[in-house]
Amino acid sequence: MRFLGRLSQLPPRLATGAYILNSGLSKRNADDEAAAGMHGMAAGTYPFLAGIEPRQFAKYLSTAEIALGAALLVPIVPAAVAGAGLAAFAGGLLGLYLKTPGLREEGSLRPTQAGTPIAKDVWMFGIGAGLVLESLTSRKK
Repeated sequence: MRFLGRLSQLPPRLATGAYILNSGLSKRNADDEAAAGMHGMAAGTYPFLAGIEPRQFAKYLSTAEIALGAALLVPIVPAAVAGAGLAAFAGGLLGLYLKTPGLREEGSLRPTQAGTPIAKDVWMFGIGAGLVLESLTSRKK
């Protein structure tokens, strides 16, 4: 059982891994309009991404999501590693939520209707942080 890690980690790893893997596979062949939309939102929040061509950005994003989803689904990837990747990925999405105008109610962290699809990514951050913390605390025992 040591190979699989803690059994309690299995449900969140499977749920988030399958979700992110599907998202990455769905973006794999994004058309020009979809790629431009993803790229525009990301570059608006993270200006260093502006120099990347939108279709190339969509490919990079797709590849990152596929790799992260697979890391969460494959039990030989340590929970601390998969959790750190998930927390970092979700942190980037939450940055979009916090910095993009119109996604939050004025002066609040509460999402607008347009912000709800991104604000819900807070659960991925929580799962990632939980995997890392559980791994770190279980090593001390």
